[in-house]
Amino acid sequence: MSTASPAEKSAVNGIRTALGIGGVLALIVGILILVWPGRTAMVVTAIIAIYAIAAGLVYAGLGIFSKTKGGWARVGHIALGVLFIIAGIVAFANLGATTAYLAVFLGILVGIMWVIEGIVSLTTLSDASSKGWTIFFAIISIIAGIVLLFSPFYIVALWWLLGISLIVLGIINVIRAFTFKGA
Repeated sequence: MSTASPAEKSAVNGIRTALGIGGVLALIVGILILVWPGRTAMVVTAIIAIYAIAAGLVYAGLGIFSKTKGGWARVGHIALGVLFIIAGIVAFANLGATTAYLAVFLGILVGIMWVIEGIVSLTTLSDASSKGWTIFFAIISIIAGIVLLFSPFYIVALWWLLGISLIVLGIINVIRAFTFKGA
């Protein structure tokens, strides 16, 4: 006999539903990345462009209709909104180029983050319980970051790795959705 209250059962069902939906979406996106990597990247870019336009409309609306904000805050919101809208329109007008620039930007960003992460790991070496693994992680992180920064091929590999990761994580979340029991 179950002693869970209706509220607890509802929370568990909500978590199971969220895990299942999130898992299925991750699985679908992962498969799309592996089957149509270029088109999927363009779709992701289009989603970002849609977000930019929607955010721009929200910011502009805040600036225009918010009577409680000061003049400069309203002008700032309107200006930010216009910039977001322009960015979204430009992204849509040049979807292929925007996708390529976004891929290069993200590749550079991840490369820099990996190098910094490796350096930070080395700076915390005195606090590490396993100095050998910390040094190994730092070296791998720095090398991976440098390789990613200087070889555009690895941006494609990173995209494929994302697709594979999404498939694996999606399957795991779907399994978790069916097996989740709550506290």
